[in-house]
Amino acid sequence: MTIPKTMKGVVLTGHGGPEKLEWRDDLVVPSPGPGDVVIRVGAAGVNNTDINTRTAWYSKGDAAAEDATWSGKPLAFPRIQGIDVCGTIICVGKGVDERRIGERVLIEPCIREADGETLDSPWYLGSECDGGFAQYTRVASRHAFAIKSALTDIELASFPCSYSTAENMLTRANLQAGETVLVAGASGGVGSAAVQLARARGAKVIAVTSPAKADSLRTLGAKMTLDRNADFVAELGANSVDVVVDLVAGPNWPALLDVMRPGARYAVAGAIGGSFVELDIRTLYLKDLSFFGCTALEPQVFGNLVDLIERAKIAPLVARTYPLQNIGQAQSVFSEKGYTGKIVLEVG
Repeated sequence: MTIPKTMKGVVLTGHGGPEKLEWRDDLVVPSPGPGDVVIRVGAAGVNNTDINTRTAWYSKGDAAAEDATWSGKPLAFPRIQGIDVCGTIICVGKGVDERRIGERVLIEPCIREADGETLDSPWYLGSECDGGFAQYTRVASRHAFAIKSALTDIELASFPCSYSTAENMLTRANLQAGETVLVAGASGGVGSAAVQLARARGAKVIAVTSPAKADSLRTLGAKMTLDRNADFVAELGANSVDVVVDLVAGPNWPALLDVMRPGARYAVAGAIGGSFVELDIRTLYLKDLSFFGCTALEPQVFGNLVDLIERAKIAPLVARTYPLQNIGQAQSVFSEKGYTGKIVLEVG
């Protein structure tokens, strides 16, 4: 196929609000380096990662530009964001089998190789390197996973970041069949993914959510739902949960430890309720609890996720779709959290 020299897309021009997102029709189409593939993007998901990067939420200090990415390094502008990507390979670089051209792929969000080199620490698609909020993107071939599925690009784009994050949390916490897992923040993209993935492992799922979203989470596989303002110990009993998957943190965080059994495991990958919590360190050591901070994906996680999608063990949950040009509106609706599942942008 003839590959154009320019493309349409959205660039982030600096840290700040939606006004920092700029629609362009003169972006340069990336060329593949050794070991790379270039992908025509079909769809890209909206999630907290891109918004947090734009607003410098990851920064721990006032000098936002100095530590405002996942890796704690300065962000290079302009940047094409977009960590959730489904598309089709259109060309390959030196050393990549040309038979990959035409493959439909999902891009692994956690990048371990770029510019032909293995990275000392992971990059993240749309943060340390350009992502999917444009018609074309480039990535190392190893991070483009071929997928055979009847699902649409929009449906497939709902999976990469949120579902791999959830699967990584369950992998790190070693959730087993028959165990009880409590998912805090269960109605969001990662939370609803964790509900499905935990059920696929044969676990009993307790989903913490608002009453308005309880039915949809029970449909996804939650055995029980709890209001986020409930008294967890009164509802569940102390020492009743094997694993906690937490996307919320915030002021109610100590209650999560109260319901964990001795020897239970806690996995966290978000803090939408507030990033500072109160910990009685005695609870941690007297109950022999294990804590797992989950960002970089374990090597097997994304391949396992693709396998689950292909075998229809999990299903996409797309709440709404928008054209890429309407990204500001999509991110605004996303931030209101009035839905269950994912918002996806149509790119191709």
